[in-house]
Amino acid sequence: MKMVTSSLSPLQQTAAFPLTDYWNDSCSIEELQYAIANGAVGATSNPTIVLAVLKKELPLWRDRIHQIIAENPEANEVEIAWQVIEEMGVKAANLLMPVFTRENGRKGRISLQTNPTFYRNAKAIVDQAVRFDSLAPNIQVKVPATAAGIAAAEEVTYRGLHLNATVCFTVPQAIAVAEAVERGIQRRTAEGKGSAHLTPACTLMVGRLDDWLKVVAKKEGITIIPGHLDWAGIAAIKKAYGIFRQRGYQTRLLAAAYRHHLHWSELIGGDLIMTIPYDWQVQFNRSSVEVKERMQNSVNTETVAELYGKFADFRRAYEENGMAVEEFDGYGATVRTLRTFIGAYYELLSFVRDFMLPDPDKK
Repeated sequence: MKMVTSSLSPLQQTAAFPLTDYWNDSCSIEELQYAIANGAVGATSNPTIVLAVLKKELPLWRDRIHQIIAENPEANEVEIAWQVIEEMGVKAANLLMPVFTRENGRKGRISLQTNPTFYRNAKAIVDQAVRFDSLAPNIQVKVPATAAGIAAAEEVTYRGLHLNATVCFTVPQAIAVAEAVERGIQRRTAEGKGSAHLTPACTLMVGRLDDWLKVVAKKEGITIIPGHLDWAGIAAIKKAYGIFRQRGYQTRLLAAAYRHHLHWSELIGGDLIMTIPYDWQVQFNRSSVEVKERMQNSVNTETVAELYGKFADFRRAYEENGMAVEEFDGYGATVRTLRTFIGAYYELLSFVRDFMLPDPDKK
């Protein structure tokens, strides 16, 4: 089992594994600076993250938001909000540009998430992805692994954009994304267009699969050995990882939605990406967890057997053919996450609205 031993921080040691990359799970400049200093080679964003960054770093954005509003006298709150989102993404892209240049475009990208309300509309997803791609040379576009999003993933790849699928929790979703990317690449190849430069990724939100099964256990009164539910997402991503390597997909897996250190430590050494929130980065760097290769270690068979036997939604998540594409939108973790992202998006619009129409009842 390979280990990296040095005076480096745990995340710097993680980044020293030649196949393992880590990203900052935020477009916050302050957080991204910390992450890059510890070996991060990318970053990601979504409506929840953008709202959190604005609240945390409002002094850095207040004057600019007022300026955007003044510069666009006919723009509504949706248009203003998206300009803020895009500008925040470009700032992060600029910060990552040295990594992008050093790595010849293979790393150093910021992922921008398309409007979560578009999850049923492939054309709207693709059109916004094209818009994002024009903002900076190191943009990666986030597309949901919904039924419409799978169609969009193929088209985005065909157009030569760098994809990062999100709202994905299961092995069948990850495979559908990878197959969509392969179809897009085949279409490009048939037209004599190159695709070797593309760096498609598929996020597997490991912690959100854990979260969903815990909800199911509570609703259905399922008794399970303590701690086993914390392995569901890890089991799913390790299963998908084996399939991806066997089939040689160009898409790389990306682990997201951290809930505990296993979502980091169990994936060290793998040919994948980890997008880690700032608070977890700080905690991991302060930890005494041994940094060594664990990606090749299988999840305990007793743990997988109990999850498989007691949870139909784990079977749907774990089996290669556990769900058809048409079922993705109705999967519990998908619904919960879309509702969260859409809710955060509308809260973001409300946040911008307060700049445009300050509440006269508040001082």
